[in-house]
This record gives sequence, structure tokens and C-alpha cells, in this order.
Amino acid sequence: MAEQLRDFLNALTHAMRNLLPIVVVVVAFQALLLREWPDGGLGMAIGLLIVALGVALFLQGLELSIFPVGKRLANQFARRGSMPILMLFGFAIGFSAVVAEPALIAVADQAAQISGGRIDALTLRLIVAGSVGLVMALGVFRVILGHPLHWYMIVGYLLVVLVTFFAPAEIVGLAYDSGGVTTNIVTVPLIAALGIGLAASIRGRSSLIDGFGLVALAVMVPMISVQLYGILVYADPGSLPAGAELMAAQDDVAPPAGPLQMLLDLFSMLRDVLPIILVILFFQYAVLKRSLADPLRVGIGFALVIIGLYAFVVGLKLGLFPIGQSMAYQLVTLDTWLWVYLFAFCIGFATTMAEPALIAIGQQAEEAAAGKIQGNVIRLLVALGVAIGITIGVHRIISGDSIHYYIIGGYALVILLTALAPRYIVALAFDLGGVTTSEVTVPLVTALGIGLAGQIEGRNVLIDGFGLIAFASIFPIVTVMSYAILMNWVAKRGGERT
Repeated sequence: MAEQLRDFLNALTHAMRNLLPIVVVVVAFQALLLREWPDGGLGMAIGLLIVALGVALFLQGLELSIFPVGKRLANQFARRGSMPILMLFGFAIGFSAVVAEPALIAVADQAAQISGGRIDALTLRLIVAGSVGLVMALGVFRVILGHPLHWYMIVGYLLVVLVTFFAPAEIVGLAYDSGGVTTNIVTVPLIAALGIGLAASIRGRSSLIDGFGLVALAVMVPMISVQLYGILVYADPGSLPAGAELMAAQDDVAPPAGPLQMLLDLFSMLRDVLPIILVILFFQYAVLKRSLADPLRVGIGFALVIIGLYAFVVGLKLGLFPIGQSMAYQLVTLDTWLWVYLFAFCIGFATTMAEPALIAIGQQAEEAAAGKIQGNVIRLLVALGVAIGITIGVHRIISGDSIHYYIIGGYALVILLTALAPRYIVALAFDLGGVTTSEVTVPLVTALGIGLAGQIEGRNVLIDGFGLIAFASIFPIVTVMSYAILMNWVAKRGGERT
């Protein structure tokens, strides 16, 4: 019991540390520039604490249930050496982890509100989760056969760009954001561990070149599937909700009013986590035909996951969503756009430097690269990329430019760099683009984009409000690959001189 309490306190500390950069940036802008605290500031602060508590409970539940059971299942399937079973397990783990991803739940709910129900939140989550499941199966196939990742990525992003030409403007930003939020606190450890562990267990495979890349695929494929979904949804032209309707709808959002509503919301969280429970139980009892090692511990873990998710969603409504919208409103009222750009840059850099998944991937990359890569350098490059990406995304909203051209241009640059970059960095760079947005960062950045689009005259919230997360995923790939190309060129020049 003492060990579990210590682990929970550590998880709470990590969650608070992840929140701290956001608090510092917001307080600095409020105190030094705006010199006023937004209305409902106390409620926002309480909401932030609830978010931290929810993330801590969620993490503790994962450590007690999903992670240990998932690792044992993966080890047992790897010993069997059956590709179909490994691919089926990869699909099931990818689907079940993403469908309960808190950041995806937040983005899907926002999309449903903004579209007036035209985009169904549950359908969107199922499409994204199914895409990640297919990606996991494909990634396992790639690692086993040893196919180079860069060909998968080049062909995949060419397809992404092609679909973007035909996708309606209302869905493009949301589609790219949906890809960016699939790889967070639940999925990254599971996906990275599966890929690296599988590569390490196969003779002739490199953990750095072959083990990384699953996260990158998990970001890419949902972009395609969500845009295809949008083509179907918007095939029948109809009126879109105005930005004012969104702001009014969100003003009506309130925390649960009574015990009955709280109970109903908890049951909805159980529905969100149920796919993971069913996958684990099916593979444990039906495929392996073995009982769980500690059913009581696993049951407590699942209960903590559900309660943590509930607290997280309540905290979002009280804290992060209002902060993002309030800051957008206050900054738009200033005489210059410079402060909006500066706020976007600072939020992007500060939150990314504190991102736990990025720290973990950086450490794994440093170990796998045997001296070629330094974890701290990687974190700086990725944080710089996110800051640049969010700033460019904010500029797009302010200018009213079409997201199509920005996205197509960004991924055209990524494809070019992929062809030029040294092979050892390609898989890692794409993975790093997928771990830049956390459960804390995503809601704040999403609310900032929606708030800006709602406050600037002539902007449509659904078309212009989404997309910031996509920019936060593209530009870390650019900065990391550019750095690797530069270092490779410097090394060759040094070799020629000697």
C-alpha cells in the first residue's frame, strides 16, 4: 500500500510539473502585459488542480492494470513467434489505447460541439482508434520483415497530401489534429515499447532504425481516415454553425450538477475504457487461456483509470478550456498581434520541454543510438519545432489563409528532408513529431485556436479553429531532420579535411 501511495504521489508530482510551464507563461502574460486576472480565475485554478489529480489517478491505474498486463501479453505472444497473432494483438492494443485517449476525447467533444452534431464524437474516436489499430498491425509487419520506414512515410504523406486536395475545409484542421493527439500518455509507452522490444528480439534489426516509427505511423494514418470521413459527412452541403454559436455553447458547459449526473458521467468513462478491458480479457482468457496474475490489483487499476479520466474531463471544462479562450480574447484586444505570436511561441516551447513522453523517448533514443544522439539536444530541437509550428499556426488563423497550403507545404518539406536525412534519424524524427502534445498541452492549444477563430471577425471556428496541433507535429520533424542533415554535412566536411 505504501508503495502504491508513493507511486501516486510521484505521478501527481509529474502531472503538476507538466502543468507548471503553462501556469508560468499564463501568469507572466497576465501580470506583465495584461495586468488583470480573467473572470473566473479561481475556478480555472481549481480546474488545473483537478486536471493534475485526474492525470495522476489515470497514470496510477495504468501502472496497476493496463501496462503490466499488456507487457506480459506481448512477451507471451513474442515467444510464440506467430505473425498473425502479433499483428492481431498490435491492432487490439492500438485500438483500445487510443479510443480511451483523454486528449482525443477532448478534441472529439470540441468538434461535435462546433459542428452542431454533424461530426459525431464517438464515430470520430472509433475512426481514429481503428486507424491506429491498423497502423500497429502494419508496424509489426514492417519490423518483422525489416522494411525501411522512410518509404512508408514518403508514400503515406503523399497520400495525405492527395486526400487533403479533396477534403472539405471544415475537416482538414480537425483531421490533422486528430492524428496529432493519438500518441500521448497512454499510447506512446505501449507503442514504443512494442516496437523497440520487437526489433531487439529479431536478429539483424536495429532498435534505433527499426524499433522506432510506430508512433509516426500512428500519427499519419488517422489524418487520411478522418479526411475521408469528412468527405462523406460534408458530401451533402448544409449550413455550418457560426462561431458565435460555439462560444455560446461552451459558455453553457458546466461541471456535473449532482450525484446522479456524476454517476452517469462515470458510466460514460467506463464505456470509454471498456474496449481496453475487453481486449485484455479476450487475449488473456480466450487466446492464451490463462487467468490474470492478480485480478484484484488489475480491477483497482481499471477503477482508477475511469475515475482519473472523469476528473481530467471535469478539470478541462473548469480550467484549461477557459484559460485558452480567455487568453485568446484578451490578447486579441491588444493593439498589436506581436503578443499573440509571442504567447503561442512561449506556450509551445515551455510545455514541450516538460513533456514526459518526449523525455522518455529522448532517453530511449540516446541509449539506442550509442552516442550519435543526445537526449537534451533532441528535447531542445523538438521544443523549438513545436514553438515555431504553433506560431505559424496562429499566423494562419490571424491571416485567414487556407490550412491546405500550409499543411501541403509543410509535409512537402518533410518529404524532401526525409529523402536527404541520414537513415538513422528518420524513424526517430517522425516519432518525435508524434509525442509533442500531451494531455495538458492539447486542450490548451485547441482552446487557444478556437478562441482566436471565435474572436477574429470573418473566421469560421470549425475551419480556422483547429490545426494548431498539426503544426506542432510537423515542425519538430523539420528541426530534428535539419539538425541531423547539418551534423552529417559537418562530419563529412571534417573527414575530408583530415
